[in-house]
Amino acid sequence: METVTITKAEYDNLVGERARLERQVEYLLEQMRLSRHRQFGASSEKSEYDLTQLNLFNEVEVMAMPEQPEPELVEVEKHYRKKRSATDRLPEDLPVEIIEYTLSEDEQVCCECGCALHVMGYESRRELKIIPAQASIVEHRRAVYSCRHCEQTDIRVPIRKAEVPKPVISGSFASPEAVAHIMNQKFVMSVPLYRQEQEFQRDDILLSRQTMSNWLLKAAEDWLEPVYNRMKEQLLEQDVLHADETTLQVLREPGKTAQSKSYMWLYRTSGCAEHPIVLYDYQLSRKAEHPKQFLEGWSGYLHADGYDGYHKLPERIAVVGCWAHLRRKFDEALKIVPEKGREASLAFIGKRYCDRLFALEHEFEDLPPEQRFEKRIESSKPLMEEFFAWADLCGAAPKSAVGKAAYYARSQRKYLEKYLLDGRLEFSNNRAERSVKPFVIGRKNWLFANTPRGAKASAVIYSLIETAKENGLKPYDYLTHIFRAAPNLDLHDTEQLDALLPNYFKTGAGA
Repeated sequence: METVTITKAEYDNLVGERARLERQVEYLLEQMRLSRHRQFGASSEKSEYDLTQLNLFNEVEVMAMPEQPEPELVEVEKHYRKKRSATDRLPEDLPVEIIEYTLSEDEQVCCECGCALHVMGYESRRELKIIPAQASIVEHRRAVYSCRHCEQTDIRVPIRKAEVPKPVISGSFASPEAVAHIMNQKFVMSVPLYRQEQEFQRDDILLSRQTMSNWLLKAAEDWLEPVYNRMKEQLLEQDVLHADETTLQVLREPGKTAQSKSYMWLYRTSGCAEHPIVLYDYQLSRKAEHPKQFLEGWSGYLHADGYDGYHKLPERIAVVGCWAHLRRKFDEALKIVPEKGREASLAFIGKRYCDRLFALEHEFEDLPPEQRFEKRIESSKPLMEEFFAWADLCGAAPKSAVGKAAYYARSQRKYLEKYLLDGRLEFSNNRAERSVKPFVIGRKNWLFANTPRGAKASAVIYSLIETAKENGLKPYDYLTHIFRAAPNLDLHDTEQLDALLPNYFKTGAGA
């Protein structure tokens, strides 16, 4: 065996190179495990650690629900079993169609004595009957009146016509119900227009997707956009808002290729608002100028994720960070740690801090804002400061998943701490993420917008539909109401325009 002599400097270089290669191998293995988990693993961020670790010593207090009655016991053969609570129920306001089954007169005779039988009661069962969408033609006939006497005795004959409501689209056979149905199918049920076209054809109705597109664009621009603009005015009167954004492909965007990304921004009210408002805003890019323009003149608290574009907004807008985004990073780091070593890992410690803070927020959620503020200062603030102290000293490798999570925590600290400033503020931006999700689901079905005009119309339609849903309204009923009422109103009159807002329709005044 030949011995090679090297200098101390060369030895140190070799040791350093080996350490570098080991870190690189570990990083690549980590990325491979993370990629495999994203492709094949569960997407849920919940884990077995969330409750068992946090509530190990107060399990009885946490899990007990004194107000919940014990399940009813039913006898099954020779043992007892807890009766399952019903999850399906039929609405009480549905019309009931009764079908009676009776004996014929010849059969209403007692088999014992031959006397006549009488009805002593009924046995009944109930079924849910579903009728597919039905189409009919509505013909608006307006009576035209003239004077017989003037026809015979005068040169000039007065003509009078009965009042008739204006159509939703002039020169078209579109009805308020038809336009609302097509919108509901595409933007609530995520059914693309070409599939709606096929469904109409099966019912012998020849309605092309081009015609349906024209109806949606015209109705959105004429009747929904004024309502959208009014809702934006009311949105900007709030002190606390949420924002998020997601991608959108627009095929015929001037100056851009069909494959390039455009963006759909979302702004919505927070949980403290009396009437929820959700607004989408289509823009060409993800630049900070777009939220700056949308929120022009507004000041308050804005919940957002860690995207740097929000941090470039004017100082009058205080950006509140999202702890759900931070927790997600520790959760991803934990999932790629071998199972045997998870509870001793840095990722587990970081995630556990986040879980404990989330548990406190769950405990405070029903409190008034003033009491929530006090409880956060008393309980959440010390725990949060302890977490940031740990994040500063945890010593995770910078390029590792947990190292990136710790860096994210340190770099976003001033935004993550903002929720302590006001009891109305929320711990995460999940509210905005939930509101943008219907658009993301719809995008998977219709894939892209054809033109910027269509993308803008989609933003307006989604805004009214999601706002209606947040206010407990059925989107179809609400859209039908607008398309019936709006053509006959002066939408430049704020009082008349307000009659079309979801909160007005919700009270029954607009129904």
